[in-house]
Amino acid sequence: MQAYVPNSGDNMGAPVGVVDIGSNSVRLVVYDALSRAPTPIFNEKAMCGLGRNAAAGGDLPPDGVAQALSALRRFRTLAQVIGVKALYPIATAAARSARNGAAFIAEAEQILGQKIDLISGEREAQLAAEGVMSGVYNPNGVVADLGGGSLELIDVCGTIVSPGVSLPLGGLALRDSSGRSIKKAARIVQQAMKELPGLERGEGRDIYAIGGTWRAIGKLHMRHAGYPLNVLHDYEIPAREAMDFCRMVLRVEPETLTAIASVGADRRPLLAYGALVMEQLLAKTKAAKVVLSAHGVREGLLYAMLPEAERARDPLLMVAGELNDLRSRSPQYTLELATWADALFASAELDLDAGDRRLRLAACLLSDVSWRAHPDYRGEQSLNMIIHAVLPGVDHAGRAFLALSVYYRHVGPTSGEASPRIRELMEGRMIERARILGAAMRVAYLVSAAMPGILGRAPLRVEGGRLVLRLPAALADLSNERLANRLKQLAKLLGRAPEIVVASV
Repeated sequence: MQAYVPNSGDNMGAPVGVVDIGSNSVRLVVYDALSRAPTPIFNEKAMCGLGRNAAAGGDLPPDGVAQALSALRRFRTLAQVIGVKALYPIATAAARSARNGAAFIAEAEQILGQKIDLISGEREAQLAAEGVMSGVYNPNGVVADLGGGSLELIDVCGTIVSPGVSLPLGGLALRDSSGRSIKKAARIVQQAMKELPGLERGEGRDIYAIGGTWRAIGKLHMRHAGYPLNVLHDYEIPAREAMDFCRMVLRVEPETLTAIASVGADRRPLLAYGALVMEQLLAKTKAAKVVLSAHGVREGLLYAMLPEAERARDPLLMVAGELNDLRSRSPQYTLELATWADALFASAELDLDAGDRRLRLAACLLSDVSWRAHPDYRGEQSLNMIIHAVLPGVDHAGRAFLALSVYYRHVGPTSGEASPRIRELMEGRMIERARILGAAMRVAYLVSAAMPGILGRAPLRVEGGRLVLRLPAALADLSNERLANRLKQLAKLLGRAPEIVVASV
């Protein structure tokens, strides 16, 4: 596991922006900085439908062009208002396929006052993979980016990426080429995937789904399943369940779907085509599950610009560290807490792998972010903030572990007030580890008052059948009934007898 490096405090520069001229939408996203874990601070799109008829070698539609150019004028001014340091405009399938694409790009460049990067399908696939690598912890599977004009597919395993491909199977392109016939569209998709080698390597692995249409389907599935968390990034759907849901989307009218109001009217006619492509992709790859990714080409573009050392940093620990720097009483204390907790867990022979230690470090970094809240609400506020925060590099089970650990740190490990639906996101083992970590944090707080330089002098270890807290003579007066009760509570979770040992000198 990579060690956490505290932030330098210079926030790595001014905001940067990406203008994404796609086949269905034109979008401006402004991020706080060019960093390993950039946070969007502004996000706006205009649904222009530039890809209508363009994929077949036709022209970009005049009304779509007018809407897109108008949006670009607004985006240019917004970037100036926000103080964007660098603006990176890119264009994808519609602009590269249309007969009048070059003329449109020239006019768009004049509006923005800079060159637009017209990326190839293969590079679009590469950037999509980079985006998934930037936001998903140790990805392993097929990255699939479905836009309005094209579908990009590329294999990723950790940081190893294979050459990608681009197919004219985007929602708008497929609707146009099939004459709006789902049956004909199915034949087009089947033929395209039949001739595509390498998809069988996806068997038993994941499909990382990118694109507005698939995000909309994922959101609908969340509502349909009554999922307890409204966070789309890293939302997982088992393959069989995803195929069944896609078939339902193909079978029924969009307006009858649960929570269809959450999908824009311009997006709804493309849901069936997106469902069709996903169903066929799952059948062809025999993947284990679909993982929705909010990170795609735009995030991949920024990730690709970073130095190698910055790319190697852990995004979850970066974001947790930034919150720690901003909101904790003592950022150094939380680092000492993580070291102290690691020694405890190691002595108890619990969670010895790097993934467990990584989550525990993140939880410690977040353990004091709600200290300014009223004591009665610190647990609830911590839970809500962490479970819904923009946290890259962690799945929903890990996100729930972080939130519950800090919740139990404030309210106690036996509290039944935490949402049972949040606990559903984790297996029993993780819930128990969250209780133990939360209980250990409660002991640490009474020993240190969340101040640095104390916990290293007061080790807590499992020693045989005992849980022993050792205090130096200088800290002997910290031992009282309240501390003993918290230690007893933690010891009960560990199945040990509690003991406080005070040094004589």
